[in-house]
Amino acid sequence: MAEDYLRYDILAQEALRGVVRKVLAEVSRTGLPGDHHFFISFATRAPGVRISEELLKQYDKEMTIVLQNQYWDLKVTESAFEVGLSFNGQPEILVIPFSAIKGFFDPSVQFGLQFDPATAGRDDGEAAADAATIAAAETSDTPAEQPGEKVVSLDAFRKKP
Repeated sequence: MAEDYLRYDILAQEALRGVVRKVLAEVSRTGLPGDHHFFISFATRAPGVRISEELLKQYDKEMTIVLQNQYWDLKVTESAFEVGLSFNGQPEILVIPFSAIKGFFDPSVQFGLQFDPATAGRDDGEAAADAATIAAAETSDTPAEQPGEKVVSLDAFRKKP
């Protein structure tokens, strides 16, 4: 088999991350339509992730958040999103680069995507820099290719007969 110099795996992974970005951007403008709501899993120690030390102690490697009824100040840039959520009655602001997302699921329509954040197509410095500037809504759209395999599996979210 010939070597894939075009890196279709990277292109497909980034395109699917774009789906998540576009959905969250729309929700940030108009709110959640109908019964839609999202479960978003992410790597808590991925570059650019900003969560409190308390949450990091509880969720050392991975965390799943739910955007449904009680979230606020959802902001989306090209490379990350910021959202306010409450944990045990304590308000928290989370900043999550799209490159840190491991899973996105909307149970209202049985739609889901899985990603491998270790193989995201952005370099660590760019993701961290974008996350640091998200509050100012600045964007940086300069993806850098990294070697490695891209994994996108939809099987876990397909409707079963």
